[in-house]
Amino acid sequence: MKTSSKTKLGSLIIISTTVLVILIGPDGSSAGDPSPSAIWSELLQRTPFPFRMALPPPTATPIDGPYTKFETKENPPVPCRRCPDYAPEGGIWKLNFNKGVFRIFHVATGWKDLGSYMVTGDRLTLANDPVCHEMFGEYKWKMEKGMLMLTVIEDKCAISLRAMNLTKLPWLSCQPPNIEAAVTDHWPKPLGCD
Repeated sequence: MKTSSKTKLGSLIIISTTVLVILIGPDGSSAGDPSPSAIWSELLQRTPFPFRMALPPPTATPIDGPYTKFETKENPPVPCRRCPDYAPEGGIWKLNFNKGVFRIFHVATGWKDLGSYMVTGDRLTLANDPVCHEMFGEYKWKMEKGMLMLTVIEDKCAISLRAMNLTKLPWLSCQPPNIEAAVTDHWPKPLGCD
């Protein structure tokens, strides 16, 4: 009789463990957690709220397109419930400018944000960012060899972390350099370009 109950207990433990692995996932993440690509896709569908100024008309600008950068950092991100916004954590960052709406995403932590922007000559103005909805960010931009380089003029958003994050490294364009590269997909895509 004891052998039968031990067998039943062993079977119950194996079945329970299997169910937990299926529900939680072998890496410890919940099966319901969205993937980074799902988070990015969802963010690309969102539109900012006009907190401080009206949203600009949806017209193309010279900087429109997806960009990425790889921030090197020796230590992995510290787990926290309320990390500072725009903290330049290590790993892949994605930035998208599209007809007056900017979106930014950190792949490793899932942190994301969006807002509106205007381009006038070589000046970029960021606005309607929910992290700092009362503030504007002013930058000078330059595009060179497939890289977008931003220089801060004034931006106090998130104790100046937005400025630090956006200007520390150049943003590599995810747009193919020419039509042949676009058709054949033979070009050195920057890390993080989908």
